[in-house]
Amino acid sequence: MPEQNTPAPNAYKALLETCVAGGVSRARQSFLQTLLMTFLAGAYIALGGFLAVRCGLGLSWTDWGSMGKFIFAAVFPLGLILTVICGADLFTGNAMTLAGARYNGRVSWLELLRSWIFAWLGNFIGALFVAYFLVYCTGLIFEKMPAAAGLSAMPWADALVKLANGKTSLSFSEAFWRGVGCNWLVCLAVYLSYAAKDIAGKIMALWFRTMGFVAMGMEHCRGNMFFIPAAILTGTDPRYLSLVESGSAAALTADWGKFFVDNLIPVTLGNIAGGAILVALIYCLIHGKLQKS
Repeated sequence: MPEQNTPAPNAYKALLETCVAGGVSRARQSFLQTLLMTFLAGAYIALGGFLAVRCGLGLSWTDWGSMGKFIFAAVFPLGLILTVICGADLFTGNAMTLAGARYNGRVSWLELLRSWIFAWLGNFIGALFVAYFLVYCTGLIFEKMPAAAGLSAMPWADALVKLANGKTSLSFSEAFWRGVGCNWLVCLAVYLSYAAKDIAGKIMALWFRTMGFVAMGMEHCRGNMFFIPAAILTGTDPRYLSLVESGSAAALTADWGKFFVDNLIPVTLGNIAGGAILVALIYCLIHGKLQKS
């Protein structure tokens, strides 16, 4: 006899139906809706990324050890929570929902590709908006720690530059597979949130899986659309370069070419594989083709 807490088989299939319906909805929305919702999702993820920078990256490894990375990972999910609960259109989530809709014959390949491209571009615009106006133009990234802390350098700027340097030094294979692992967890977080009956349940579903991929060091193309451009803006600014010349900050090695070729392309492909294959395809194979409603 099955345990009382075990969901009925059709409950699992209902999660897939919600996923597929979401993909159909994304494919059918107007261009203006797509533009605004993808911009918001890009901005939301970037805000979560900046919160993570401010909370976690300024903590020295000598004093805090891995706790800094844990804090960074713990606050980053703000972006995905805002995206899912407030309603926005995230490319990495679309990798799952549009693929599920295509596997079930609900959308065409053209609709899938169009939605993915528009979401990717709109997310990028939203991320650049936050990186330039809210991080760079505000000067927040250039703030220095109080003299009492014993640090004269700009800890957030220095850490952000080091983060971008590391991300753009990965091999294609490393970046790709980190992208696969990332979006496997991100899409599972979204998929799991479909089962929640209230906002608190959705937050719990989204939080830990998103925190997990960040703490593991996986790669999210949407997050990198914020982190690396923000680091390039920071690392080429005269205020930061003066610290590099004095030896109190790391020099920027990342550039726009490395960003696109060495990170964004392989991570995007890995994110697509993680969502479209490891989540959407597998669950479609488990539950079979859904009946059109």
